[in-house]
Amino acid sequence: MVLLWIFIVSISIVFLLDWLIQRMYRYKIQLHQVTPEKYGLAFTEIHIPAVRDAQLYAWWIPASPDAPTLILVHGWSRNLARMMPYIRALHPMGYNLLAFDARNHGSSTPIKHPTVGTFSEDILSVLNFVIRSGWASPGGIGIVGLSVGGGAAINAAGWDDRVKSVITVGAISHPVEVMKLEFQKRKTPNLIPWLLFQYMRFRFGLDFEKIAPVNNISHANADILLIQGAEDTTVPLAQGQALAAAGDAERTHLWIVPGKGHSDCNAHPQFWEKVHAFLQETLPIS
Repeated sequence: MVLLWIFIVSISIVFLLDWLIQRMYRYKIQLHQVTPEKYGLAFTEIHIPAVRDAQLYAWWIPASPDAPTLILVHGWSRNLARMMPYIRALHPMGYNLLAFDARNHGSSTPIKHPTVGTFSEDILSVLNFVIRSGWASPGGIGIVGLSVGGGAAINAAGWDDRVKSVITVGAISHPVEVMKLEFQKRKTPNLIPWLLFQYMRFRFGLDFEKIAPVNNISHANADILLIQGAEDTTVPLAQGQALAAAGDAERTHLWIVPGKGHSDCNAHPQFWEKVHAFLQETLPIS
């Protein structure tokens, strides 16, 4: 009888953890409702091969064959149209742009468990594609990433020296820290997220330490500008400060944006001036 109860309790815990994982990953996949054409920008729709036979939907927005290329990465539950303010500001600066939908977002291939790690893999797929296509040279590639996309940009730079410049806005430092915060907001007992993380490691082989941007930023050969809203409650300032502390002091810069939160830093009057200056220094247009 004791063994039966142990079995029942164990199965119940497994079902509970599976339910929590489904809830944690559940969001409505949104397709883009606008394209660069609305703003008079010529672009090409492309599909980029990704890992495990996936396809990434993307926009190629060229400026000049000799210009550096910036890869633009949206955040969690969004799509490439989230990058439209960045497209409209960066293209007149003279950069070639490639914006894409990460897997399980927008028009790209669905997957069960997207993470900052899968976002990072997708960036590397895009990086390989633009170089193979002759659209960019290894010396002229940067990444602009928001939130989870910002953390993934840091990972990609830490894993691939072809990335020369990175700008992040509200980048996550560690996926576990982000998930812990969401559980705290819901006043969930600490035991539940602890069990969940252990279960995810065991069942899905997720190595949270390997995909944590704070553990990869020191390996980056790129110059990095971390932009962090002082009032961000989704990815708190402490995560931006942790990233800055872990990065190369000479190549990693943190700008704390006063009065801004997670998604509105680009509305600060100095935002584009600082972005332009950083790009001109780290990824200049000849």
